[in-house]
Amino acid sequence: MEFQAIPGNDVPEGLVAGELTTADGTRLRYGLCRPAGVRRGTICVLEGRSEFIEKYFETIEDLTRRGFASAVLDWRGQGGSGRRLSNPHRGHLRSFRQYDEDLVAFMTGVVLPDCPPPYYALAHSTGGLVVLRALTVHNWFRRVVLLAPLIDFAPMVPPKPLTRMVARLAVLCGLGRVFVSTQPRRPLSEAQFPGNRLTSDLTRFVRATRTTDANPGLGCGGPTFSWLNAAFKAIAELKRQPLSRLFLAPILIVAARDDRVVWAEAIRRFARRRPGVAAVFIDRARHELLQERDAVREQFWAAFDTFIAEEEAPVPQGLQVSSRASASS
Repeated sequence: MEFQAIPGNDVPEGLVAGELTTADGTRLRYGLCRPAGVRRGTICVLEGRSEFIEKYFETIEDLTRRGFASAVLDWRGQGGSGRRLSNPHRGHLRSFRQYDEDLVAFMTGVVLPDCPPPYYALAHSTGGLVVLRALTVHNWFRRVVLLAPLIDFAPMVPPKPLTRMVARLAVLCGLGRVFVSTQPRRPLSEAQFPGNRLTSDLTRFVRATRTTDANPGLGCGGPTFSWLNAAFKAIAELKRQPLSRLFLAPILIVAARDDRVVWAEAIRRFARRRPGVAAVFIDRARHELLQERDAVREQFWAAFDTFIAEEEAPVPQGLQVSSRASASS
């Protein structure tokens, strides 16, 4: 259960590893950092697909400097959590309801009983979609910040309708555990930095690849057809929600204009149409905003700090403040 440190990516002071088991018997790894002097509550850091806690060491330190505790979860099938397939590099899932179960187990078994309130969510990509699903039924979080959430996939080849149909047929034909043909079979390597879709920052890209080189068990390759089919279904379920349906916390989305993993235009439309959702877009940034260049990260943290401070600001006597954030593009 120890974390994998490498030169230039030390384990943050006070970060400890833990393990919990979900109702269906899946083992999940998590990390808690509750430094002395915490005064602002706990940020629940919820990863994107194929990520691992070690990628968020720098973010945990950023949050500690801001006076927050951190609670970080490896979803099933990635990082230090349990994997069900003989090839552990296959990013596999039957349904996003399994991720829902992971989040419930984490919140009720770890965060609520063991971490200082109030609670906020900081969720990336796939984690963002899982949090959006939770926010229609759970009021755990005061505020939620989503980084490049999986509202929809970016335009792809073959086109999305065809890809969706192929994924569904593959599952129906018993091929759900097969890698999607266009995706890598192994975790990314340092040599794949040129042209990668995730970040323009070489140092942070290499830091992640060297971590999985040091501990191959943390890494993940591309998704299976079953994972992809589950993601398309979860996206469709989100689109079918009534536009008037309120989320149980104000939401700020920070998205990358140059994202080639999720679709920035779908995020913009979502923020315009859904009550309680605001969005900002960062130019010349790719999908993994917290793994991007310092200039990009500084823009993200400026937006984060402003959004959280709005919730913390005292309300003048006699003034009512709506919990609905204004949407912007």
